[in-house]
Parts: sequence; structure tokens; C-alpha cells
Amino acid sequence: MADSFERFFSDASHLMKKSAIREILKLTQQPEMISFAGGLPSPDSFPIEDIKRVTSEVLEEDGRAALQYGTTEGDTKLRALLAERHRKDGLDLAPENIIITTGSQQALDLCGKIFINRGDVVLCGLPSYLGGLNAFSNYGALLKGIPLDDHGMMPEQLEKTIISLKQEGKTIKFIYIIPDFQNPTGVTLPRARRMEIISIAEKHDLLIVEDSPYRDVRFAGTPEPLMSSLDTRGRVMTLNTFSKILAPGFRLAWVTGHREIIDKLVTSKQAADLCTPPFVQKITAKYIEKGLLDINLRKTVELYRQRRDYMLKCFREKMPEGVKWTEPDGGLFLFVTLPSSMDAARLLERAIRKKVAFVCGSVFYCNNEGHNTMRINFSFSDEKDTCEGVTRLADAIREEMARS
Repeated sequence: MADSFERFFSDASHLMKKSAIREILKLTQQPEMISFAGGLPSPDSFPIEDIKRVTSEVLEEDGRAALQYGTTEGDTKLRALLAERHRKDGLDLAPENIIITTGSQQALDLCGKIFINRGDVVLCGLPSYLGGLNAFSNYGALLKGIPLDDHGMMPEQLEKTIISLKQEGKTIKFIYIIPDFQNPTGVTLPRARRMEIISIAEKHDLLIVEDSPYRDVRFAGTPEPLMSSLDTRGRVMTLNTFSKILAPGFRLAWVTGHREIIDKLVTSKQAADLCTPPFVQKITAKYIEKGLLDINLRKTVELYRQRRDYMLKCFREKMPEGVKWTEPDGGLFLFVTLPSSMDAARLLERAIRKKVAFVCGSVFYCNNEGHNTMRINFSFSDEKDTCEGVTRLADAIREEMARS
């Protein structure tokens, strides 16, 4: 056996980083650990009995095709149903404008594969979703963060950054943005800013990758339009997923976009996995066709609204002075800001000893900032665990404050 395999690994492999969130999730397997770390949907939202019945119907009616290879583009009926659903968003799509992917993380990876040359710049939120940052970094992208305020990415900062990068001779490929209940902050981009960012992309000849996993998980307020529905030039591609509205175990997502982009994604995906499992696609198509998705989604939204409200109540009652947090109208997360003198990584060590876990906010910053922040998931834990977990976390924060 070789003493070391280092010499065999590619240059690209050295750019890859393990997900900090996935590594933390290993810790949550400890007994009595209460985890606010992962972006986990509640198992209480999974429509197990409905899926049993639909699965049996698929096997009885279309079992041969369901268990066979499928097209890379995805199941024809599922894509047609998704095109129809998107009409309520103001999108006039044909199935050819849609590709089914094996989770939206694959879609992010495929975006990196088809768009990024080593050294190209990707503009992203500061902070932004770690899975997206890692996917683009794996292809050698230089990540440039654009600050967020209470209403999301700041257009004036975006344009200043673009102008500055172009003056430096940098090649910018796209803007990566999560406009609805942004991960990790939970903030939502208003319509006016969406329009402004699209205008900036048009002015500077850039694409926009709109990541939209949480859009349908809204508890309050009026939905904002998809950026792709405001786009008239085909510059916006939108990533969607069933993980937050049906079941993450299906690993099922879809991308909408210009046909030329979708075609390139198809070619790229063929080298990755040939096709997303036809079995789960056909189950999902029938599930949608029977009207079950919307029924279960309403139940899921109400469940998560209750869990968000209860966690906010616990935070207001238990957190010490000097701790701030967001109060999102949807999604799965609160973003917590500690006093500037505190280090969330050091706090995490203390919290783990108290059997409560979270994700340090710094992992979402491409510029190594955010050391006094953390992301908290509210969708997974029931009220008992939420109350106990927030109590443990508040105690850890007080102890760390006294130490600082």
C-alpha cells in the first residue's frame, strides 16, 4: 500500500473543503444533544402515509418505467407539472426550460462546472449559504461578498464592487443570491431591490443564480416575485427544491432557465449521474397531480410558523442583554449576533459541553468575518427541546460573556 496518496490528488481536490455544517452534525449524534445546527425539516412534516399510497400506485401503474433509467432532463410529466405551477409566479415556461437535479446541491455544483473558470469571480451575499460557496470554490472561483442589511443584498455596494473588480481586470461570471428568507440570515429582498439587481446584471453583462429553497415556506407577509419572473433577458436561472416542501430524502430539485443554459446543464449532468432517479420523480409527479403537495405544504408552513414563534418567545425570555437575532417571515433559520467581543467558535465548544449545538456564522462569510454570529434552526426541534436547548445556549452565552 502507498505511504501517502497525496501525489495522486488533483489540484481541484485541494480546493475542496468539508462542509462545516456536516461536520457539526456528527457531534449531534451524541446522546442528549439538542441540535439547532442543521437545516433539517421536521420529520413531522413528512407525508408518510400519502407517500406509501402514491408509491404503490406508481409501481402498479408504471412500475417498469419507474424502475428503468430516465432522461437526463427529467420526467416529462413532472417537468410539465412544475411549468404549470410556475405560472402562478408569472413564469411562462416550457418543460425544455426545466431540468430535474439530484438535490439543489447538485444544481449548485453544475453551475460551478458550466460557468466557472479558475480565477473567475462569483458575487455572493455576505454572509451566504455555505453549500453554494463550497460548490463554487471547488471550481476555483474567487468569492466576493456583498454586504446585506435588513432587506438583503445592497445594490449600491454590489455595483461599486463590480466596477472595482472590472478595473482590476477580473472576470465576473454571476451573482449568487438567495432572495427569500436568505440562508443564513432569514432576510428577504424586496421587489424594488430585485429589479435593481437585475438592472445591474444587465448593465454589466452578468448572470444571476437565484437560489430559492425556502420561498414556499412563508408564515407572514406578502410573497415577493421570483427574480426570474422579473427578468426579460434570460439572465436569471432559479434553483428550486422539494427538500423543504416535501422530503429531503427524495434528493429532488429542479432548475428553471434559458434553454441554452438548461441544455448545458443537461450535458454536464450526464457526466455526473446520467439521470435523477426516475422512481422518486414519478412518485412526486403523481403526488403533485393528486393535489397532495399543496395540502401538506399548508400543514408544514403552519407547523414551522408555530416553531418559529415558540423559539422567538424562548429567545425573548432567556437570552441575556446584548444578544440580537432576526425574526424572519419564513424559512428555517434565525441569525444571531453576539457582542462584538465574543467568538462563536469558542462559545460552540462550551455549548457542546452543555449538549446544545449551532452553526458558527463565520462559515457563511467568504471574507473570514462574522466571528460573533451564529445560525439557529427552528424547524426541527419540538417545543420541549427548543425550550431546553435555548436555556442551555443562553446559559453558555452568559458564561462566555463573563469570561470575555
